[in-house]
Formats: sequence, C-alpha cells, structure tokens
Amino acid sequence: MSKAPTARKSAKRAVKSASSATVKLRSASATKAALKAKRPTKAEAENAVRTLLRWAGDDPSREGLLGTPDRVTRAYGEFFAGYDVDPALILARTFEEIEGYDEMVVLRDIRFESHCEHHLVPIIGKAHIGYLPNKRVVGISKLARVLEAYAKRLQIQEKMTSQIAKTIQDVLQPKGVAVVIEAAHQCMTTRGVHKPGVAMMTSTMLGVFRTDEKTRREFLAMIGKAGGTFLSNV
Repeated sequence: MSKAPTARKSAKRAVKSASSATVKLRSASATKAALKAKRPTKAEAENAVRTLLRWAGDDPSREGLLGTPDRVTRAYGEFFAGYDVDPALILARTFEEIEGYDEMVVLRDIRFESHCEHHLVPIIGKAHIGYLPNKRVVGISKLARVLEAYAKRLQIQEKMTSQIAKTIQDVLQPKGVAVVIEAAHQCMTTRGVHKPGVAMMTSTMLGVFRTDEKTRREFLAMIGKAGGTFLSNV
C-alpha cells in the first residue's frame, strides 16, 4: 500500500494544528493589547495604594509610609510580570536532533511564587512538568519559564496547572503532557481558617499521560508521587 495518502493526511493535520495555534496566539495578543491600553499610570496606582493605607487606618503622609506607594507599585511590577510575557513564544525554539530519543522529559521541584486572585496574597510551591516528545524537544529552562509566565499573574492553582499543560501541548505537539503542582496558599494560612502546613495539589494529564496508566505511573514515580491517589482528574 502506498504511504502517500498517509503522508498527505499527516501534513494536513500538521497545517491544521499550526493554524489553530496561530489563531490562539493572535487572539491572546489582541486581548493583551486591549488590557495594556486600559492600564492605569504609575501615579494612579500609587494614589490607589495611599487610599488603601488610609482605609487600613494609617496615614500615608507619615515618614515611614511616604515611599510605600512607590515600593508597592514596583513590587507589583515584579509580582505580575507574567502579563507582559507570551508563554507560547517561550517554546517557539525547539530541537529535532535528538537521535531518536522517545522517552519522557521531566523537570521536577520547580519552585514558584504566585498570588491568589481572590485575596492578592502569595501562593508558594513547586511544580513538576513532564512531556513525551514527538520528534522534537525544547530547552529545559523554557519549561520553567512557562511556569513563571503563568505564576507571575493573579491565579488560582487549578487554572494555572491547566494553562501550563495546554500551552506545552499546543505549541510542542508532544505525545502527552503532565503537570503536577503542590503549593501553600496564604489566603488560608494567614487569614480565614488559619491552617498552616496545608498543601494543595493539582494535576493536568494530557495525551498518553491520561490514556496510558503505565506512562502516568512512571511520571508519578519520577516525581515521587507513585501512589497517585490525589489525582482526581485522571
């Protein structure tokens, strides 16, 4: 049987996938541009900080707080730098000279700092990211950078876990992607129920990591979660 029809189908799928990724990138870029156009000035942000200081019961004009609005806005620039980064572009450079390597690639224990979108307090934890290459790989630092791009935004852990996995899957088109995140949320350790020492765990499994139990268990063993009992979405 001729391999030509199969090759043509594969080429069509590749073109369709690339087109879909391009549309998503353009849509994300348009949304990002619109939000940036509406962004307040630094002076407006500093005035907002002064308002919060007064609401808290203090005097923003006293010596100890004079520089606080400037410090807070600069800190927010660091905390939320991810809004100025396109995670898909981070993964654009790939390598195909891999000598037929077809086993999973795993980066574990990647520390991150994010902020809860409900209370604007820190989420601090670590992520484990793995993927099964499909003829190409990406520099391992890029996986950590994708995590940072999403972590440096207002987040909920469930959404961030999914965003990281889906971006890697959409751009690299591997056979599968696995992301596990474990983190402490200060919205419940320093306020509210006040439960320190509690860690939240989330996971997203795509492709073979979802459909093949053996592959999934291998990944979990590599990150030290061989039991896998917490993975409710699998």
